[in-house]
Amino acid sequence: MATNNRISKIQELVYEIRVSDVMKGNVITVGPQTPMSELRKILAEKRISGTPVVDRDKLVGIISLDDFIRWLAEHEQDCPIEEKMTRSVQTLYADEPLVHAVNKFERLGFGRFAVVDRRTTRLLGIITKGDIIEGLLKKLEIDYQKEESIQYKGRHLFGDVLADKTVLFFQYSVPGHDFNRAGESASRLKATLHRLGLAPQIVRRVAIATYEAEMNLIFYTDGGKIRVRVEPHEIFVRVEDRGPGIPDVEKALQPGYSTAPEWVRNLGFGAGMGLNNIFRCANKMNLRSTVGKGTQLSIHIFTEGGAKSETD
Repeated sequence: MATNNRISKIQELVYEIRVSDVMKGNVITVGPQTPMSELRKILAEKRISGTPVVDRDKLVGIISLDDFIRWLAEHEQDCPIEEKMTRSVQTLYADEPLVHAVNKFERLGFGRFAVVDRRTTRLLGIITKGDIIEGLLKKLEIDYQKEESIQYKGRHLFGDVLADKTVLFFQYSVPGHDFNRAGESASRLKATLHRLGLAPQIVRRVAIATYEAEMNLIFYTDGGKIRVRVEPHEIFVRVEDRGPGIPDVEKALQPGYSTAPEWVRNLGFGAGMGLNNIFRCANKMNLRSTVGKGTQLSIHIFTEGGAKSETD
């Protein structure tokens, strides 16, 4: 299967940026006892199409322009907003990687999400698709200026070492079910590869592939190891766990196939694209798993040449 494994800077940034980096913190809110008749003026003056409903700093619902229009159409008497608001509100955590938000927007088709503090559930902001685009463009400009000033020396890294063979090894331990540390290993590896002077396109592919693998360890296992070997012409990533294993590896590699539990889906994951994203980043990928014993994932990324992905 031939794929284009070139990864754009935008694709890299959605894994790197947090929701808090792009959300709007100055949120217009209403209380549950605010009359529906006052909602028209609030939406019109603030030029918004919906707003969170907050009671003592706690998010209790959300009211939209569509809710207001339905209330008008029903010719009902005035009533508190809490009678017409949506109580079951989909939210995002401020410390989540932006890729979670992108996945959730795509999966649910919403126009906005309230952003809350993971520990206290206090409302911190709101995020729209427009906020994501604006935030990515700003970060893209900043990073582009930084990259322009860096001299990438990846090809000469090993040439300065006098040895018959030179290999660099890195190892990262990933705790299972610890969402607060999600993406930590991938971020550390990315920073290390940048310091070694490897080209941005190579670093992006390694970072995204490692991130997806790391999330699988966190969601589906009790933890595992990510081992990285850097050689003159290749970066090899091996991911191992002693989790439940994958019953059908062939199915798991199919786009859209997922056995993710509901709590994973609620985070915007579980769309069955994680392994496919790794496949797109890799020049070679191999997945082996034994039910009840664990899984081993091997990822090869060539630092020179290698324009196609394939399983080995």
